[in-house]
Amino acid sequence: MTKKHTHWYLFYKTEILIMPQEDGSYTIPTGTLPPVKLAEEQVTHTLTISKNGSTQVKTATLDRPLAEELRKKYELCDLRKSYYKLSAEHYQIAGKCREFLYWDQNTRFCGTCGTPMEMHSEISKRCPHCGKEVWPQVSPAVIVLIHKKGKDAVGLSRQNGQGNPEEEEVLLVQARNFRTNFFGLVAGFVETGETLEEAVHREVMEETGITITNLRYFGSQPWPYPSGLMVGFHADYVSGDIHLQHSELKNGNWFTKDQLPTLPEKLSIARKLIDDWLENGNS
Repeated sequence: MTKKHTHWYLFYKTEILIMPQEDGSYTIPTGTLPPVKLAEEQVTHTLTISKNGSTQVKTATLDRPLAEELRKKYELCDLRKSYYKLSAEHYQIAGKCREFLYWDQNTRFCGTCGTPMEMHSEISKRCPHCGKEVWPQVSPAVIVLIHKKGKDAVGLSRQNGQGNPEEEEVLLVQARNFRTNFFGLVAGFVETGETLEEAVHREVMEETGITITNLRYFGSQPWPYPSGLMVGFHADYVSGDIHLQHSELKNGNWFTKDQLPTLPEKLSIARKLIDDWLENGNS
């Protein structure tokens, strides 16, 4: 029986090594050995991916960019951009591997006694001196698409004298840390001691000054930039005028389906929430 080759998820900083195919698509390199030479001191990790059975993959960090002779066969691609080149499965596994490598790099020493940590299991470390154990940490965050209907809708299309007064609008905002001119959704990290639902209500009030109701769970998404888990909701507007938290947001308003600004990229759960509204309403 032929031994199945292992997929190698190799990273140089935030870029992943990918391999172009003859049909124009891209994939992750496979083989019994790494596709490019690793530094002698570089540790290679084996991770088990449990999806439709258990599959093991290899992941490691490259210490330098690709040599000229290797660029004919491989490419280094920013992890975010790899969403548009890799299959959904490869992209998700790549995110898991990148999160693991980030955790490995940032847990080299025990946080209690300062002793160098040692791998204890596939995804945990233990301090050989004091016994402290650590696992990869995930930071949960909430994100919400807020709907406003009928006579309460007073967004841009109303102010411009356009649109149906009964047409639904949604609240879109522009964060100060956005690199491009797109509008996203109200979002924020979950604080210690609060539920996801409490976090949604708090973030909406802090960032916009409005109150909401009727939260409806939409879905979740790993967000490996570096170690997040986004939990998405739909919600309905209750009351209040928009008062932006200017330390976080630089713009925000209500928009109808025919008056939308530039939207987030397809890879984000923010865009998936907006697309769900455009396709299904979710009122």
